[in-house]
Amino acid sequence: MSEVTVKELKADVQSISKRKVNTRLIKLKRYIPIYILMLPGLIYLLINNYLPMLGLMIAFKDINFAKGILGSDWIGFKNFEYLFSTRDALIITRNTILYNVGFIILNTIVAIAVAIMLNEIKNKLAKSFYQSVILLPFLISMVIVSYLGFAFLSEDVGYLNKTILPMLGLDGVSWYSEAKYWPYILTFINMWKGVGFLCVIYLAAIIGIDQEYYEAAKLDGANKWQQIIHITIPSISPVIIMMTLLAIGRIFYSDFGLFYQVPMNSGALYDTTNVIDTYVYRGLMQLGDIGMSAAAGLYQSIVGFILVLLSNYLVRRKSKDHALF
Repeated sequence: MSEVTVKELKADVQSISKRKVNTRLIKLKRYIPIYILMLPGLIYLLINNYLPMLGLMIAFKDINFAKGILGSDWIGFKNFEYLFSTRDALIITRNTILYNVGFIILNTIVAIAVAIMLNEIKNKLAKSFYQSVILLPFLISMVIVSYLGFAFLSEDVGYLNKTILPMLGLDGVSWYSEAKYWPYILTFINMWKGVGFLCVIYLAAIIGIDQEYYEAAKLDGANKWQQIIHITIPSISPVIIMMTLLAIGRIFYSDFGLFYQVPMNSGALYDTTNVIDTYVYRGLMQLGDIGMSAAAGLYQSIVGFILVLLSNYLVRRKSKDHALF
């Protein structure tokens, strides 16, 4: 190869490199406004979600406020022993998992059913009204919900004991002393409060379905139930799977207000209302052990992360399009 040819090749390579650099600079300049818009959100994400992760070391230390977090003694996994060494460990783990599994299944079924019914309402004003009514409980503080529950369940002045049960010829019930009723009460309250949020998400997914599918189904003689089974549910299945996977990630977490405030922290109900979050809170109040509380939070996060990965892996094996990632 001649010297002239080598020089020409080098010149061509340099020219191509310059064009690539110029193209990248043009693209960068074009997206600078978008990057600037992203910056506040990224800073918030860093400060709110990632910087606090440095506090995970608390789970492995015997916190001494005189020494500070960094100066406190390193004790390894001793803080985690508190969750598993007591006789209540099995009860709180069982309650946490079973309640959350029940919540996921029931809330998903009810939310989809309500979303389908709302989609059938053609009057826009009526649809907006019903959406607002259904979503309203989700926006109410759990403290208010606990007092609403007390207004119904109070043994002395509760609406059930003073009005409903006498109408049915039944005696009053000491609701805050009878543990056997609370799995149903807590499930109902959670469903009443949480279905509205899921319903709005599923309704948005249903509205996005192409109406030509339904028109073709009608021409083929499909009734409403068949349309729901063969068109609506399959079409929104990616959204259902996504929301379910996100819920599975929090299966070791519990709504603290639901399990602590609604039962009014009644000791007689601990067997059915005590979950990991309330157990750790009571232990923290009694022992003042911040390391144990941090260990419980880390344990819940790790288990939730593993469950999300496992669930997503199983979904991905069946259908890559429906997987979360």
